[in-house]
Amino acid sequence: MRFLVALALLGLPLRPVSSQTMPVQDLRMYDIIQSASAERIETDIRTLAGFGTRNTFSDTSSTARGIGAARRWIEAEFGRISGVCGDCLEISTQRNLIEAGSSNRAVQDVWVVNVLAVQRGTRHPDRYVIMAGDIDSRNSSSTDGEGDAPGANDNASGMAGVLEAARILSHYEFPSSIVYVGLSGEEQGLWGGAHMAAVALEEDWDIVGVLNNDMIGNIEGVDGVIENSTFRVFSEPTPVTETDRQRQRRRYEGGEVDGVSRQLARYVARMTDTYFTNLEAKMIYRLDRYGRGGHHRPFNDAGFPGIRIMETHENYIRQHQNIRVEDGIAYGDVIEGVDFDYAARLTAVNAVALAGLAWAPPEPAAVRIGGAVRPSTTLQWDSVDDPSLVGYRLWWRDTTAPQWTHSRLVPADTTQFTLEGMVIDNFLFGVSAVGASSNESVVVFPSGRLQR
Repeated sequence: MRFLVALALLGLPLRPVSSQTMPVQDLRMYDIIQSASAERIETDIRTLAGFGTRNTFSDTSSTARGIGAARRWIEAEFGRISGVCGDCLEISTQRNLIEAGSSNRAVQDVWVVNVLAVQRGTRHPDRYVIMAGDIDSRNSSSTDGEGDAPGANDNASGMAGVLEAARILSHYEFPSSIVYVGLSGEEQGLWGGAHMAAVALEEDWDIVGVLNNDMIGNIEGVDGVIENSTFRVFSEPTPVTETDRQRQRRRYEGGEVDGVSRQLARYVARMTDTYFTNLEAKMIYRLDRYGRGGHHRPFNDAGFPGIRIMETHENYIRQHQNIRVEDGIAYGDVIEGVDFDYAARLTAVNAVALAGLAWAPPEPAAVRIGGAVRPSTTLQWDSVDDPSLVGYRLWWRDTTAPQWTHSRLVPADTTQFTLEGMVIDNFLFGVSAVGASSNESVVVFPSGRLQR
């Protein structure tokens, strides 16, 4: 990195780098990947499935069955993790009363309770990177609080991943804060996520991104495909909160697939390409699966970056089903349908992405672009106030390319740079901030126009 920055300071050209590689890697990432334990994840999934049901309307007073027992166990597990790291986690709950009749699945009054653990950042304590999983489960009926609904994959796998990521990353310190959260009420209407997003809006949280993990343990698809070397990343193209003026600008200047959630998805894919072997992030350019939803959506609805990370091959006979055998087919979301090694690998993907974002400087603000009717493109941005900053990376790609493909580093004292010989009409551009450990922020797409 020092060599590359020195070249930039001397004004020498830097060879564009592919988005598939990084010029320098943070070797700590390999330790993080190796630390993800399939055995611990299996234990957690078995424990969560062992509560019988975690339906939002299930028992809250039992110590052995129902969602109340499950969320108290999760809170206690966060406490055990925090005890190992010297009380490094701030553990709390969020409670929200859903009244009967407020929606078609609100069949009775019910308290929806989220369980949070915050690993407070040392330099940017109010800047948050969030990993979420769902506490609740369901069978064929979303409102059946009595019948068995072990939810081994949907979504004990995602919740176990959150706990394991907390175990791994709590051994490190980060400039920005990491939030590990179990959200409730997902199966009835994304209630827990909606409440947390509302709190974040009210309290003006600076959210870098939400990594929602919903089903990360199945490798055998309903189509008969068995495969464990890919996973899907769902992301919306642009924020639903953008203004009419922003939409109008996009019509003329591009950016239809360059919203903040899409940049977060690209970041996860790039980190996977950089640090993992035989694992590919499949970018799905859609908010979620067709006609379905997940707990990243309430954050997107509030304007926050959020994505869904999940298995590539779903098996619908193991989702939202009463446990039964029918015509020789075994239905139900049970332990036998979970591949724990695969769940551990996707947990490691999350941990690496969380660590990279939390170690990186904040992303540059107010990125602006100019170059109309000129043989060059100029990018300008506000400086990032962070002692770890070593420079900025200017990114570009063809307008039809799904990922950033080329980049150039510029020094940390630069807030404007002209890319000579690059016609603005032929490419899309962005800027990220690079830290001393080689970790960098998400790419920021220009939101303003430079005046000539």
